[in-house]
Amino acid sequence: MALAGRTAMWWARLRSACPAAAPLCIPPWLSAGPGACERLYSSRGKEGSDMSMYPVESIRNFSIIAHVDHGKSTLADRLLEITGTIAKTDRNKQVLDKLQVERERGITVKAQSASLFYSHEGVNYLLNLIDTPGHVDFSYEVSRSLSACQGVILVVDANEGIQAQTVANFYLAFEAQLAIIPVINKIDLKNADPERVEKQIEKLFDIPIDECVRISAKQGTNVEKVLQKVIEKIPPPPCNTADPLKALVFDSTFDHYRGVIANIALFGGEIQKGHKIVSAHTKKRYEVNEVGILTPNEQPTHKLYAGQVGYLIAGMKEVTEAQIGDTLFLYKQPVEPLPGFKSAKPMVFAGMYPADQTEYNNLKSALERLTLNDSSVTVHRDSSLALGAGWRLGFLGLLHMEVFNQRLEQEYNMSVILTAPTVPYKAILSSAKLIKEYGKAEITIINPAQFPDKLSVSEYLEPTVLGTIVTPHEYIGKIIALCQDRRAVQKDMLYIDEHRVMLKYLFPLNEIVVDFYDALKSLSSGYASFDYEDAGYQAADLIKMDILLNGNPVEELATIVHNDKAYATGKFLCERLKDAIPRQLFEIAIQAAIGKKIIARETLKAYRKNVVAKCYGGDITRRMKLLKRQAEGKKLMRKIGNVEVPRDAFIRVLKRQTDK
Repeated sequence: MALAGRTAMWWARLRSACPAAAPLCIPPWLSAGPGACERLYSSRGKEGSDMSMYPVESIRNFSIIAHVDHGKSTLADRLLEITGTIAKTDRNKQVLDKLQVERERGITVKAQSASLFYSHEGVNYLLNLIDTPGHVDFSYEVSRSLSACQGVILVVDANEGIQAQTVANFYLAFEAQLAIIPVINKIDLKNADPERVEKQIEKLFDIPIDECVRISAKQGTNVEKVLQKVIEKIPPPPCNTADPLKALVFDSTFDHYRGVIANIALFGGEIQKGHKIVSAHTKKRYEVNEVGILTPNEQPTHKLYAGQVGYLIAGMKEVTEAQIGDTLFLYKQPVEPLPGFKSAKPMVFAGMYPADQTEYNNLKSALERLTLNDSSVTVHRDSSLALGAGWRLGFLGLLHMEVFNQRLEQEYNMSVILTAPTVPYKAILSSAKLIKEYGKAEITIINPAQFPDKLSVSEYLEPTVLGTIVTPHEYIGKIIALCQDRRAVQKDMLYIDEHRVMLKYLFPLNEIVVDFYDALKSLSSGYASFDYEDAGYQAADLIKMDILLNGNPVEELATIVHNDKAYATGKFLCERLKDAIPRQLFEIAIQAAIGKKIIARETLKAYRKNVVAKCYGGDITRRMKLLKRQAEGKKLMRKIGNVEVPRDAFIRVLKRQTDK
């Protein structure tokens, strides 16, 4: 008997047993008459939606961009509710933030897309929305999302006004020549001042005040007007269904059962199940198993047409097969590949090793799958005497590194050891032997262990960034002092309005990468914001500093520092290590050394048993004998004892305190 028939019989028995209660709990698909159950399942079947109803003129592709915590995800929730994509409930919070790490931290880490269906003035529109991260460490996700869009919604907090990442995201959209819709959010807050924010937008971005839309995403006030502006201001995608298939892969994930799921934007032609497609990058041929749209969950469709954004499953089993930025085209219909994406430039490098070397292959597989989903991470093989085989990973910032590590633990149950983060330095070699060995005169150093000796180098170079700080004017003095302490050079200073100032500084990357953001927030009571962009390399007086535990160098704690800051950094690291390393039964000498010269030392005292407790008076020689025997035992133990550095000590050691 069919499922629907059995279910209907069950409901009939319930109705006869309890006539009063039955009408309250009969599902609508049964009360709709015979065959309703089958119709329901077929409507949600493999090829549920007909996407041909939406020609290119009725499609709008847009992203939501903003500074962190200005309400992007909340606005996305309201847009999903208004268009009927999700049901209206009180539990709709961060619907597009699917990762556990995003919900725990309350930030967006991955750009997520969703297709919305909206009717305006009698015309049905397909709106493809991409919600993007706001933190500077995930700006690569933003730039990648903008490649699949023709316009953006720029969200600004009515209370905080324009922040550093607002400026950075505006210029990303402006350089991509996208239509920009300014939206002032959180007008329901007590201290909201939308008039002031409108003037800031007009002064900094040259956007007229009357183009700004005032909304409250939390309460849903005026949000429908945003959708109308999207339809009026953002142009349809410039493509044609009659052209050959040309699809851009702008994101991808890995499913254990279905293989690689690629998110694609169609710039020409159409695609459906059964089509033979070719990757422009790998030249491999695949057969399409499924295409569909994200609403925000996967919904299979019969076809996808030019201008639409969706997903594709084509039996890609290896994570390396779906390169982000790749172009897909029909077999025997080759096209000119799309420009793709400028590869992300790592700002921070750290060594990653399995806690147990038997887990090496599992960690390798987990890294491959996670880097498929987060293509901004660079991976190089590495090995360490203390930690065994591992990798040297490049990240866009320290938060990016912490989030990546957290995702490894949560999604793949991997326990890893992360070494102290470093930045990529360069050295111009003067030794002919080294130039011959490396094959070039200028080398990049991503691991302090590879730092060449000063005698064989003519010049060291360190990376710099152009930092933008937006702050209330009362904190300028403290912030300028902080920047000078970090060897920064002031480039510009501009008053956005009578209360807020925008400062531009040229920073050595090493000075800001670990804890500058924390110190800035602390000095400004949380009001200042910070963003940075790459500014090339400059000459610097650099030295390698080793950390010794009982005379043995710990390769993982070696660091490259500026000569002027060597003593202060060495003293600080020794103090931090003294707090981080658990006490042993023997004394531990913690030393910072530059070459053979010890510049700082801390001593971690041993646990000491009171061996003379049993002596009640008597001759002093008895007490001295026991103490001497204990001292000899401690000395022997110190020779053969191994010092265990806790796994989380590496980042804790590097985190400066604000008064340092």
